[in-house]
Amino acid sequence: MRINPALFSFVILAFPAPSLAHRLDEYLQATTISIEKDRIAVEMRLSPGVAVAPFVLSTIDRNGDGVISAIEEADYVRQLLQDISLTLDGDVLALRLVSKTFARVEDMREGMAEIYLTFFAAVPRQDVTARQLIFENSHQKRIAAYLVNAIVPSDPDIRITAQSRNFQQSSYRLDYSQAGGESQHAWLLALAVLMAVRFGYLWWRRRERRPVSAR
Repeated sequence: MRINPALFSFVILAFPAPSLAHRLDEYLQATTISIEKDRIAVEMRLSPGVAVAPFVLSTIDRNGDGVISAIEEADYVRQLLQDISLTLDGDVLALRLVSKTFARVEDMREGMAEIYLTFFAAVPRQDVTARQLIFENSHQKRIAAYLVNAIVPSDPDIRITAQSRNFQQSSYRLDYSQAGGESQHAWLLALAVLMAVRFGYLWWRRRERRPVSAR
């Protein structure tokens, strides 16, 4: 999934100023969330500083051979999923990995590379106008520096109304409104009633036009 450059600029500007500096002794975990009516995308960029890179890599490259295998990538993603959660209106959403990119071990050791993960979560109900989303991250919290923000929705029916975070940004709350949910349901119901009335009228006219049989 590609991010529109203009929207990505908005996300960067929305992050607090200290986030633009990557400290060497922190594991920077920057998360962006994009909302659609039927799904929510969570993109994570994980960047270990050079001072903590050996520790982070030891949790990924378990055999220490300097190469992150596909199995080690999958194991690390599962570990991460145990430390993050996404809820919508109080319901926990299942996050499904759709893409992953792990930088080379030698590049991460120098603190100049990152892990890039994209998750999708299906939205179970779409006929709700006021919604509340909560994202929480406790992954490697002893060395983590968390950042989280939302991308401006491309759907004009979706509008972000409020955002809030705790001090560490390990907990993020997003309130948004969604038009076209209950209103669309009501429109379809009205259309069904109108069609029923019309068919009833045509059936009555056809019956009235039938010739009366001779007795």
